[in-house]
Amino acid sequence: MNLIVNGKGEIYQEDCRTVADLLNLPAWNRRLVIVELNGEIVAKEDYSTALLGDGDRIEVVHFVGGG
Repeated sequence: MNLIVNGKGEIYQEDCRTVADLLNLPAWNRRLVIVELNGEIVAKEDYSTALLGDGDRIEVVHFVGGG
């Protein structure tokens, strides 16, 4: 499946069907993030039901600590 994540087009396996599946990939696993799917913020409790489709645009913003 072709997805555009943070402005970069990539091909993902067909088993990457939901926002939760995407966030379980090593690049995002265990990070505190906010997800926007096609211009709409996805609530954390909806990650496992928010379906991804070919050509979707996803923005994943993660927080970095520091001082």
